[in-house]
Amino acid sequence: MDILLHSYTPSDDDEEEEPIISLPSRSSAPAVDDTMLSLTVAAGKNRILNTPIDPVQHVVDYNPTYDQLWAPICGPAHPYAKDGMAQGMRNHKLGYVEDASIDNFVFDEQYNTFLKYGYAADPSGSSGTNYIGDLDALIKNGGISVYNDRQSEQKKRKREKKIERQEDEADDGVDIGEVDNPASEDWLKKNRKSPWSGKKQGVQGELTEEQKKYAEEHAVKKAAKEKGSDGDKVEVVPEKSTFHGKEEKDYQGRSWIAPPKDAKAKNEQCYMPKRWIHTWSGHTMGVSAIRFFPKQGHLLLSAGKDSKVKIWDVHNSRKCMRTYMGHGKAVCDISFSNDGTKFLSAGYDNNIKYWDTETGQVISSFSTGKRPCVVKQNPDDDKQNILLAGMTDKKIVQWDMDSGKLTQEYDQHLGAVNTITFVDDNRRFVTSSADLSLRVWEFGIPVVIKYISEPHMHSMPAISLHPNSKWLAAQSMDNQILIYSAGEKFQLNKKKRFAGHIVAGYACQVNFSPDGQYVMSGDGEGKCWFWNWKTGKVSRTLKCHEGVCIGVEWHPLETSKVATCGWDGMIKYWDYD
Repeated sequence: MDILLHSYTPSDDDEEEEPIISLPSRSSAPAVDDTMLSLTVAAGKNRILNTPIDPVQHVVDYNPTYDQLWAPICGPAHPYAKDGMAQGMRNHKLGYVEDASIDNFVFDEQYNTFLKYGYAADPSGSSGTNYIGDLDALIKNGGISVYNDRQSEQKKRKREKKIERQEDEADDGVDIGEVDNPASEDWLKKNRKSPWSGKKQGVQGELTEEQKKYAEEHAVKKAAKEKGSDGDKVEVVPEKSTFHGKEEKDYQGRSWIAPPKDAKAKNEQCYMPKRWIHTWSGHTMGVSAIRFFPKQGHLLLSAGKDSKVKIWDVHNSRKCMRTYMGHGKAVCDISFSNDGTKFLSAGYDNNIKYWDTETGQVISSFSTGKRPCVVKQNPDDDKQNILLAGMTDKKIVQWDMDSGKLTQEYDQHLGAVNTITFVDDNRRFVTSSADLSLRVWEFGIPVVIKYISEPHMHSMPAISLHPNSKWLAAQSMDNQILIYSAGEKFQLNKKKRFAGHIVAGYACQVNFSPDGQYVMSGDGEGKCWFWNWKTGKVSRTLKCHEGVCIGVEWHPLETSKVATCGWDGMIKYWDYD
């Protein structure tokens, strides 16, 4: 042990003290060989960061970097890398990209030179001449490439283009001497011609039989296309009708559409149905809409996606009485006249047809070339010749069915028109559209008198008028039924709201019972919902269809019976007891 002695000279005032002895400090930690650490720090600048750690060694005497831990080892890819490639090998988000040894321009030059002349530079440089391919062609052409042609060839091509341009200008009547004078008309003629116009084509010879046939078919298609306005094609389908009943007139000479004399209202009060009593199945595809015969309800009209319209007997045999075929595509809407002897149908083939219910004959057909979404006749008895149709081109068009002329266009919506509902003793009508708004119009005047649009509003594809004509029930795409007043203000009634059903994405119809006591609607799950008009609470739900229940209609006389239709192709009839 080494002892350090310090000398001390006492002063006169101090007493004599003992010398101070200082001992070295000791640590309880074991000794560490820091030789490798010193070497690592000294050679840190020269050491490659991506050098992998030897997988055989058991002890690491320094702190390796992240790249060293993930650097690839000799042999296959790193087994713990997510995509089989070690982190240290990555220089791109998709892996490792190695720089090419040849520039893109040089590669294209040599590739095209080889295709044209038969020789190219040797990319490996192993050949003695540094060229591969046809060496004779190489010596003949002097080793030029496609991008470095001889000047003689360049001059030859320029001379050929100049001669060709002069011939074209001579054909156009241009004076070659005045071509270079910017003040002359010949210069304008020359520069007016586009350099990309190309060469003139020869005179067309006589058409072959195949070309003539194609030209005739094209002319027919073009004429059919121009028949509809706005360039949309109007399909023409043969119109026919088939009667399925026993006889069209009975022994007294009455027509089969004549209402039974004993059909009268049984009760003034309506009762919610709860029992399934009958099914009409005749459509091969889904049913879009159903309508009871006006006032009597002894017949039921249905529009199908199979492009057919059918009418069914409700009072007696409950069979299909007649099928109306005249549309080329699915029928989206139907509407009876006031007396039921005629009805309208609108299809996806851009046609609106006016049918005679009894005979099945098409009285007239209307089209603007755009698809109709809804059709409606004016409810007034003296205006039954007026047809209104909401179209996908944002217009409501009005026809006089007697003359077949288009008499009015209501053009204010910004989207397809979904509904038309007459209010205020048929002096006005309300329309809803895909532009998320309601608009009120004076009949015959194409000016909006009321515009309803709020940030919280959704599309309303179905609207029904309350029996007392004071309220409008609108099916909203946010799974609720909203109530608007049908008076002067057309305000939203915030106290009445009917919800619980799922209709988002489907144009399920909404309807009222004849006494106005119940509101009903189908939904996307095949159910029919009934709400109490006064309380707004759900009174009953019926599982009616497999799929979407799109239409519901309450019988006008038998106040406890309801008809529903769905996309399963079925029409079902429901009763209270």
